[in-house]
Amino acid sequence: MAVNNTGNAGSLSGNEVEAIEALAKSRAEIRRELSKAIVGQEAVIDQLLICLFSRGHCILEGVPGLAKTRAIRALAQTLSLSFNRIQFTPDLMPSDITGTEIIEEDKGTGVRQLRFVRGPIFANVILADEINRTPPKTQAALLEAMQEHQVTAAGFTHRLPQPFYVLATQNPIEQEGTYPLPEAQLDRFMFKILVDYPTEEEEMRIIGITTSAVDVALSRLFTAEDILALQDMVRKVPCPEHVMRYAMRLARSTRPQTGQSPSFISDYVSWGAGPRASQYLVIGGKARAILNGRYYVSTEDIRHVAHPVLRHRIVTNYGAEADGITADQLVEKLLDAVSEGATPDLDAIGAGRVLGE
Repeated sequence: MAVNNTGNAGSLSGNEVEAIEALAKSRAEIRRELSKAIVGQEAVIDQLLICLFSRGHCILEGVPGLAKTRAIRALAQTLSLSFNRIQFTPDLMPSDITGTEIIEEDKGTGVRQLRFVRGPIFANVILADEINRTPPKTQAALLEAMQEHQVTAAGFTHRLPQPFYVLATQNPIEQEGTYPLPEAQLDRFMFKILVDYPTEEEEMRIIGITTSAVDVALSRLFTAEDILALQDMVRKVPCPEHVMRYAMRLARSTRPQTGQSPSFISDYVSWGAGPRASQYLVIGGKARAILNGRYYVSTEDIRHVAHPVLRHRIVTNYGAEADGITADQLVEKLLDAVSEGATPDLDAIGAGRVLGE
């Protein structure tokens, strides 16, 4: 497909458009491979992929036994990425995840020198299991690695492998003896993904798969280099001004202090989402667009990622708790209340096509 015939590839080259086209076709293959190990959870898998190609990190929240670890491990294997699981406990120290300096003696010369032993954080995909069970000091060490993609030990900086993707899990049931992430640290996570119970039919399939002797073999569909190239391409996907303004209005409407929010936000919200939410809405919309075979972003893409982007950035007040109002319910009402604005004629500007048409 020639780029100059579509008129809507923006700054993407012909090779990049072909790569996006291949990714859109591979999405079904990724789902098919993951379905060998994971039953259902299609929405969760889609959100994990959007977050990965957006170069973001995410929190998964769900009760034990919903295959969160299995899904993340299978995703890493399918994408040819190295994987490490870190079980967060109250006695876990920062050096337990980042690594530490040890004294090593050369047996030939007797010379002693410090050598850095890398911790489990040196992998492409990190599962931070039950992150709210470890003290803030260790949580902060992980979050620094997430932000800077590096760790520092004894004055030396060690770069983390790329791509670097952190998926933290939280158990919403047991809260005694935990250290919940403050809102400022939660804001570092692009998505908060809710993992729900399977349906009755899905649970029967889960029982059949997990109680049999069948060994599931997953095919590798991408390499780390492929993922990095696609992450770079996400930034190049054109986003019309009206879509960016819609994302900004959604984020600003969550803030009761600005005077631009609906009355139900003023009634139920203490603090709303910051500017990082607007950025993640747009970049998440871009990633969803290319996963669906498009190289333009629509307001529907923004609406699709609004819940995982905003649900952990809205701080509800006592009134919301008393009335049983959740952050997700407020996001749903916002999507109904906030206007999408004037939509240009996409066909007229050549942005209405889907790749492959």
